[in-house]
Amino acid sequence: MLAVLVCAVARAEEPRVVMALGDSTTAGTPYFRGPLEAPPDGAGDPRGSYTYWVRQAHPEWTVHNHGVNAERTDQIRARVQRSELPAGTDTVIVLAGVNDLYQGRTPDQVLAELEATYRWLGERGARVVACTVLPYDRSTPSVRGRMTVLNEGIRRLASENGLLLCDTHGAAADPTRPGHLKGTPDGLHPDIPTARAVGEAIVRTLERA
Repeated sequence: MLAVLVCAVARAEEPRVVMALGDSTTAGTPYFRGPLEAPPDGAGDPRGSYTYWVRQAHPEWTVHNHGVNAERTDQIRARVQRSELPAGTDTVIVLAGVNDLYQGRTPDQVLAELEATYRWLGERGARVVACTVLPYDRSTPSVRGRMTVLNEGIRRLASENGLLLCDTHGAAADPTRPGHLKGTPDGLHPDIPTARAVGEAIVRTLERA
């Protein structure tokens, strides 16, 4: 029994290589331009990206910020499929879909792109963390309704495909104002404390796994 416990602890402490795949929420807009936008290390205040807070919680992990501002899920899928995953990647966080909704795409269109992305990553041996889409203060009632359907679909895909699920929407949402962020500098993106809440929610999901 002791040997089993020691092995379990050792596995829990092993370094991870995590790829954070997404749009402006991942990149860190408006505080930070991610490394893909401002090579090689990004530019600005990295605390604006939830990836910073994942690193703070687990400095032994390698966390790659692969967020690009304003991208839709189809653009994110095409981008990741054109390139190789970072060496040693074992976990990929996928947080995307808000730009699709902003541009009028349907939840079914977004879910089809996300499912294809999840499948492609899984075929390459990555454990996928499917994240629900964050609210934003300037959204319309139509967008909020489609976001609810989309997030229900993300939960369903995670359950059906054995993916990890993180309710990043819940982590970022103001509980007193449905459809709004806890904090935002521009009505569109999370502020630094809210980005931290998102990062910490993702950390809890990975630690439970």
